[in-house]
Amino acid sequence: MHKKTRGAAMAALLLASPLGTSLAAEPPPRFIVTLRSEAVAQAAAATAARASLPQRLGLQALGEAGAGQLVLRGRPGQDAVALRQALAADPAVAAVQLDRPVRRHALPNDPRLARGDSLGPAVGQWYLQTPDASRPSAIDAVRGWDLSRGGSLSSSVIVAVLDTGVRPDHPDLADKLLPGYDFISDPAIAIDGDGRDGDPSDPGDHTADGDPFGCSAAPSSWHGTQVAGLVGAATDNAVGMAGAGWNLRVLPVRVLGRCIGYQSDIVAAMRWAAGLPVSGLPTNPNPARVLNLSLGGGGACDSVYQGAIDAVRAQGVVVVASVGNSNGRAVTAPANCRGVIAVGGLRHDGQKVGYSDVGPEISLSAPAGNCANDSGPCLYPISTTSDRGLAEPVGPTYTGDGADASLGTSFATPLVAATAGLVLTVQAGLSPDEVRQVLQRSARSFPEGGTACRAPGAVDQLACRCTTSTCGAGMLDMAAALQRASTTVPAGEGGGGGGGAPGRLGLLVLALLVVAAARATRRRA
Repeated sequence: MHKKTRGAAMAALLLASPLGTSLAAEPPPRFIVTLRSEAVAQAAAATAARASLPQRLGLQALGEAGAGQLVLRGRPGQDAVALRQALAADPAVAAVQLDRPVRRHALPNDPRLARGDSLGPAVGQWYLQTPDASRPSAIDAVRGWDLSRGGSLSSSVIVAVLDTGVRPDHPDLADKLLPGYDFISDPAIAIDGDGRDGDPSDPGDHTADGDPFGCSAAPSSWHGTQVAGLVGAATDNAVGMAGAGWNLRVLPVRVLGRCIGYQSDIVAAMRWAAGLPVSGLPTNPNPARVLNLSLGGGGACDSVYQGAIDAVRAQGVVVVASVGNSNGRAVTAPANCRGVIAVGGLRHDGQKVGYSDVGPEISLSAPAGNCANDSGPCLYPISTTSDRGLAEPVGPTYTGDGADASLGTSFATPLVAATAGLVLTVQAGLSPDEVRQVLQRSARSFPEGGTACRAPGAVDQLACRCTTSTCGAGMLDMAAALQRASTTVPAGEGGGGGGGAPGRLGLLVLALLVVAAARATRRRA
């Protein structure tokens, strides 16, 4: 289809009715439109373009930003993405970009963001801050939020957290959660007395010695609640912590129970979360654009995992997964599946954190929490939402700098998932591959110095200098990713294709519930 024809069809659609997901209460979209040089060189053509272009698309001309750069404004409620596509299709137009609002630099008022309180780590949410010499791996969310905070809460991108479920009574999560689902089919694992149902709340996943699934005694982890808080804790509400995704919404999907989860439940949950049909279940009315999988195990990717990943990616859904916490060994499924954004873990100083696994499958790395000392409070944990109960839920709290410190690649992953969600609020038409490219190409280089990480093998390797072959393209940079997304034009539809290597259909999936493992390895980080 020729550009002009496609542009005319889009224009007719735009003039017929207000389109898209923007709410009327939001500012109307504005664009800086650069005319083609030949149109600018010819005065008559330039004058005609200045007059006809806004008329054809029902836009208001506000003036010029520079020579040959028109400033155009849409109507309240119009879809910025559709307008941008229509403008770009016009033969007189060379380039289009959003005329981004610029605000003063301001931090949200969540007390744990800038510093710890009486129960939290002294460094507060260090991992969201602008990086400096003392913490080069921080993701610069505070400057990223000046580019996007996820739009309005009612229409923002949805991130599905496939995990142990959530505690819906947590004050930093209660208003951010969408109706989810419990996909655990085995009542012995589910703990809540039944199989699959519409209640994704976490009843606790504590285990005792002699557990039939092979886990040793451990208190409830509240792992899903912790992951959900990092993605989407209510932000700028003067309570607790800030979520990396600010206004992103969280879809809780319970797939992990006592000790373990099963792959069959996880792949069904992936499809449902993406809006695909699952036999015997109601269709998800709130499909996610991003899936967070802070779980894994079982070696190489098989056709069951790969088939589910291909299917959700064909829907435009981004899959983000943690690489594992086995002290520098090989990445396991689903993080090693084709098309997944696999996330490694970093120390505050930008080195690979001791427990994080390594390998060429890793897309990029992000802060995962480390203590940097042999005794006393953990210095650089990932503070997040949790519950006080050792077995059953007792009441909401936040993880701190003691035995409850959140450490693990499970907690690096939601920082990347949240950034991917915000990238999609800036440019909704990006494919999963394009989102990964934005994240990788905007990542900061790993610090120099120290012994380089080596390829995974049969021997542990703890903290080491990351390379692009062991820890991915670089360190997550939210501000740079959102800036890059704002100038990235979608190339077309994304998605996967074909199955992966054959595998065991009944693969038992071991969750990356890092509480016990992190406690054992925290001083080695």
